[in-house]
Amino acid sequence: AADPVSAPPPAAASPPGLLLLPSPAASCPAAAGWLERSTNGCGYWDSNWDRREPAALINLKKKNEETGERELSSRLDRYKAKATRHIFLIRHSQYNLDGQADKDRTLTQLGCEQAELTGKRLASLGLKFDKIVHSSMTRASETTNIISKHLPGVKKVSTDLLCEGSPIEPNPPISHWKPEAVQYYEDGARIEAAFRNYIHRADVKQEEDSYEIFVCHANVIRYIVCRALQFPPEGWLRMSLNNGSITHLVIRPSGRVALRMLGDTGFMPPEKITRT
Repeated sequence: AADPVSAPPPAAASPPGLLLLPSPAASCPAAAGWLERSTNGCGYWDSNWDRREPAALINLKKKNEETGERELSSRLDRYKAKATRHIFLIRHSQYNLDGQADKDRTLTQLGCEQAELTGKRLASLGLKFDKIVHSSMTRASETTNIISKHLPGVKKVSTDLLCEGSPIEPNPPISHWKPEAVQYYEDGARIEAAFRNYIHRADVKQEEDSYEIFVCHANVIRYIVCRALQFPPEGWLRMSLNNGSITHLVIRPSGRVALRMLGDTGFMPPEKITRT
């Protein structure tokens, strides 16, 4: 018989109806080929997520030629960001779903009204916006043109990186939407490139806080939010975003990221709100 002193205690019985889940590390799905995922578990925060952590940008082995000592602190300061970036992610307004080609998927009348409301809301914040970067797809471009009327003088930049697509296979999967594997392969790398290109801490030369608007699509925004918060990106489809909604991310000089707002449309009358 087993020694009663050294034998492990029996597992505590779970309350009726309680589902015991596996440990977080065991539940982390395998990463897509273009993603880098920490081996320290799902709850780990990677401070060098944008590859701009000062300690990672300098040669720690380099020493002062006269004293032979490392001048780490002074050299680190030269690589530290000073400003905070405010990222406003706007989902395009309602558009014509019957259009066969992208050029035919123009905004509906309601979509135009939604964009007007979003533009007025952004203008009412009283912020000095630096630029509007938008997807080159018709519905995003038209949404941008309406919003920009309320933000005179703010430059607009179009990019294919922010076009809609299938970023990564969602978990849990859904039965009514199953893109081909090649679509995830092609779109996923592009949308990840958009994240790396646009979502990062401020450049060391940036002295003042910046406020930037990105007008794009629901899949892109949800994926970016997951990646920025270092949540499993496969969970992007667990969120839902209304047309013309505002999502606000804040990236501090330290690289810390906070989600101030997700899919806000509280500035729209209820009858104007859609998710198409």
